[in-house]
Amino acid sequence: MDLTDRKLLNIIQSKFPLVDRPYLELGNELGIDEGEIIDRLADLKKKNVLRQLSAIFDTRRLGYKTTLVAMAFEPEQLNKGALRINKHPGVSHNYAREGSYFNLWFTLAVPHDHDLESTVERMGQDTKALSYRMMPTIRFFKIGVNFDMVKQKGSSVNYSPDGYSGSERTGWNEAVPITEDDKAAIRELQEDLALVPRPFDDMAQRLGKTTDELFATVQDFQDRRFMRRFSAVLHHRRSGFSANAMIVWKVPEERAEEVGMTMAQNTAVTHCYERPTFPDWPYTHFTMVHATSTEGCEEIEREISEATGITERLLLYSSREYKKTRVRYFVPEYDQYQDAVDSAPTPLAQRG
Repeated sequence: MDLTDRKLLNIIQSKFPLVDRPYLELGNELGIDEGEIIDRLADLKKKNVLRQLSAIFDTRRLGYKTTLVAMAFEPEQLNKGALRINKHPGVSHNYAREGSYFNLWFTLAVPHDHDLESTVERMGQDTKALSYRMMPTIRFFKIGVNFDMVKQKGSSVNYSPDGYSGSERTGWNEAVPITEDDKAAIRELQEDLALVPRPFDDMAQRLGKTTDELFATVQDFQDRRFMRRFSAVLHHRRSGFSANAMIVWKVPEERAEEVGMTMAQNTAVTHCYERPTFPDWPYTHFTMVHATSTEGCEEIEREISEATGITERLLLYSSREYKKTRVRYFVPEYDQYQDAVDSAPTPLAQRG
């Protein structure tokens, strides 16, 4: 990647232009022509630096139930188990991680009429997991991955694209009414944007809208706070951020909010959540950090510890990425998956 590639990636991570000819607007900003922007993005996709250009939605606000799941496997069963778990359409992130008894961590979302707990239980049974823990979000302090590709460091400065103050601080996990027209637009906006001069034309036509009406729909979705933004997702390792760590912290209950807010202020932290504890898992706060090296992750770990005074923590590096994608909403794959599970024999062995 040259400097122009890096500047382009910085722009499209934060706010992709929602106009009829977005690549022309990007070219004007960078001083190159529209065709070169399209060619550069195509090359970045080919190199798997750029994963996707699409809308980012809030899972809970759309009525989906979601959780982080930690599972423990015998080493020889880990790969097979992870690949089976990947088959669920609501698994968006799935990583093997080192540093604790639980060696597979994934996020799972299901529609409102599916049962989250029974889905995880069946996954554990089917994959012969030794144990699992569901760790849903109690509250979030920050969500927003952003990499400064020019300076090669984390740049997640905002607490959340939705904000974390006033009335917006409540209701972050409450579903909002979604119409059939909304669902149709969501299904279009969540797909990878075409690399053609007028990429929104076909999308708008399928919805029976003009492009101006489509952009107004996007603004409405953002105003209703179930769409965060339209932007790029990068492959962090291919982008130069080869180290990815989930740092978990044991925080006293009376300091939960204060510490969470302090952790969120670190620009290298992309996600910061409070999650439930268990007798074998005392860690309450989860911070995701990315850096160009493991030493960089450890430096961030020290910064957070010094800023908060919290010293009991684990640093869990990802050793393998099994899946990373955006959740697709209001698609038939969820029911198809559930129908296949329901028709399959129930496993004899029950682990968990």
